[in-house]
Amino acid sequence: MFVQFKKIAAAALLAASISQASGTVFAESKPYETEKLPVREHQSLVREIPKQLPRFKFDSGYQFEYPDAVRGIYVTGNSAGGEKFSSLVNLVDKTDLNAMVIDIKDDHGFLTYKPSDDSPFKEIGKPYIKDPKKMLKTMEEKQIYPIARVVVFKDTALANKKPEWSYKDGNEVWKNGRGESFVNPFVKDVWEYNVQIAKEAAKMGFKEIQFDYVRFPEGFERRDSTLKYSMGDYQNIEMDNIQKRVKAVTDFVAYAREELKPYDVKVSVDIFGYTATLPEAPGIGQNFSKISENVDVISSMIYPSHWTSYFGITKPDTQPYRLVEEYAKLEKKKLAELKTPPISRPWLQDFTASWLGSGNYIVYGKKEVEDQIRALKDQGINEYLLWNASNRYSPNVDYTP
Repeated sequence: MFVQFKKIAAAALLAASISQASGTVFAESKPYETEKLPVREHQSLVREIPKQLPRFKFDSGYQFEYPDAVRGIYVTGNSAGGEKFSSLVNLVDKTDLNAMVIDIKDDHGFLTYKPSDDSPFKEIGKPYIKDPKKMLKTMEEKQIYPIARVVVFKDTALANKKPEWSYKDGNEVWKNGRGESFVNPFVKDVWEYNVQIAKEAAKMGFKEIQFDYVRFPEGFERRDSTLKYSMGDYQNIEMDNIQKRVKAVTDFVAYAREELKPYDVKVSVDIFGYTATLPEAPGIGQNFSKISENVDVISSMIYPSHWTSYFGITKPDTQPYRLVEEYAKLEKKKLAELKTPPISRPWLQDFTASWLGSGNYIVYGKKEVEDQIRALKDQGINEYLLWNASNRYSPNVDYTP
């Protein structure tokens, strides 16, 4: 008993000395109170000690400054690792562009570089970016802000490897009309898988992780009762399937952001522009406001070619300024309702949507790109990203019109 008392007293003395060193003074303890001390003092120390210790922060060795406002372009793994990279660097270097969104995990589920031999992701690595360090060093020298695009739930490679993490149509992994498969946002192993890839990108030197396809497959509300899939921890939650999907997607984003905090990177999410027009997109599980509350940057895909006549514009692709203006007004209202709104950085269109058919589209070039940028600027939004799937961007554009 005496030995136990000595241990308790010693612990109390140690706790008192630590608390005094941190500027906290505890009330003097009386002998008959010593048995309570370990619990009480332990609770206090849990609160106080982390304030004195520096939080773990990973340092990649690269130095990048966040620009005055991000103005970026999309870059595939092939472009980043091939001959086109130098011309894209030159485009950014010679204009008011200042950022690149580079595929790190692509739309098929593959990494765009070869990780180390001991990496758990070795088998999904592709040799598109042969020397990521050299690429990032070039970007550092030119101060091109590096954003790693990580495609999350559209992942044919993982779905085929882990069918239990995907959706089954009979005995086969389900595919959409384009032959693509998705993995299941209800499965937390899928969360961890993608967050580990995001951490690898942060270690490489990227300053922001942009998650894309953070959603269920399009039209999932028509399949949720016919496909076979796990609902994991969400199975017994008392809410309808729409809300379960919203909760799973939102929970993933919150989890990813928390896990990435020690790596000192921003977290952004690509989201369908139309989600801002709805309480939530019922099939895919995207709620604009709930996702926005859990990211540093929200990037709505607002390409004029992708809209119907929602804003009263019969042929939206032919009126880029007006379409973007109307969307920006709507988004501003939605973000103003949040306590801590993220940066708005929409995706803009720098491609021609000829598939819309004659009369429904126009050829996009310098004027159309500038019209979209100007429409954002006129609504107080200064950040944007330009999408062209083949990375062929319009010449002679004024990126700060």
